Amino acid sequence: MYRRLPGGQRFASTSACPSAQRSGRPALSRLEGGATSVPPDRWWNAFTSKAACFQANVLYSSIMTNAHIAHQRLFHQHLALPNFQKPGDVVAWFGAVQAQDYLGALWAVGLRMPDASEAAIEQAIAAGVIVRTHPMRGTWHFVAAADIHWLLALMAPRNIARNAAWYRQLELDDATLAASSAVFARALQGGKQLTRRELAAALEQTGISTAGLRLTFLLSRAEIEGIICSGARRGKQFTYALLDEMVPAPRTLAREEAVAELVRRYFTSHGPATVQDFVWWSSLTTADARAGLDVVKSHLTRQVIDGQTYWLAPSTPAAPADPPTAYLLPPYDEYTVAYTDRSAVLDPAYAEQTRNGIFSPIIVVDGQIVGVWSRAFKKNAVVITTNRFIPLSEVQEQALAAARNRYSRFIGLPAE
Repeated sequence: MYRRLPGGQRFASTSACPSAQRSGRPALSRLEGGATSVPPDRWWNAFTSKAACFQANVLYSSIMTNAHIAHQRLFHQHLALPNFQKPGDVVAWFGAVQAQDYLGALWAVGLRMPDASEAAIEQAIAAGVIVRTHPMRGTWHFVAAADIHWLLALMAPRNIARNAAWYRQLELDDATLAASSAVFARALQGGKQLTRRELAAALEQTGISTAGLRLTFLLSRAEIEGIICSGARRGKQFTYALLDEMVPAPRTLAREEAVAELVRRYFTSHGPATVQDFVWWSSLTTADARAGLDVVKSHLTRQVIDGQTYWLAPSTPAAPADPPTAYLLPPYDEYTVAYTDRSAVLDPAYAEQTRNGIFSPIIVVDGQIVGVWSRAFKKNAVVITTNRFIPLSEVQEQALAAARNRYSRFIGLPAE
């Protein structure tokens, strides 16, 4: 007799892995064609046992399904086990967290903590524990203070090369770029934090035009070179500060060491993931990714899934005690934006409705994207609207309600 696995595959009972028998964990089963699998109601604990049946850090898993990949990512990204106590520790775990949607990025950090508040994470940014700047992919990211200098140094050559055509088009030669950075340094020294408009005025006073996109690329070049970064918000306005004043004791790494460290952080926090995923996420080359893997792969587990090689942390978490789980994720959350292939968590039928799972706030139930959500603020409340793509069970609806309540606690307003 066959039964269904998560993801639709069938299994038939056979002998268990010896290590699983000794541990008292669920017996493994065998798929049609001989591949090893587990009963669907106990697959995660059995998968934990299964890893012990293979030598070294290599795990061949042709029967791994999208559900398995999604659940491992939930755990390694600390969505399923949000046990970080400090906002800076969340950001350091990932290496970098995309933060172009500022309020959404605050929530992305808070989701990985058991009892976070928006105000506490903003305080970490104001104190320089978390730095917001443009280290990679030409967009805003949160980076832990201890990592910001070596990460910027690693990424600067590629970022500058990528912007070279814009510099020529905007007539930003090396002299103009250096002069503008000097203006920023003088204007911000002594702990000052100024808005974009105030820095533009400082440039214009020295005869440097900020017309069109010139200001955007002058500011980003100063960020790329580690001169400025985001400061604390002034009301609803964003400010800039001197990076060396926000983070006065930089940690530096040699390039090879920096590449290896970023590779390790990425696959530990985002796995299972592919080399192509890392290249997309980091903006580094495939050669860099493979060189970094050569250094750190003894600390990672390798999985081959349908002929594709995935890397992840060797530790396999326990199953959640009370499934199902539900999350309200912000736009650009690392759960989706960090991968080139999002099919493990997003049915292609819903790609347009979720704007490819990246640009819209999404509802995730049991690892899969099942809808989108939005929020609107009233004077003393937040209105959370959800749009489900599929019917949810009663327990899934309860999990979604808990996710709504968790967000309202995070921002300190009751949900309607």
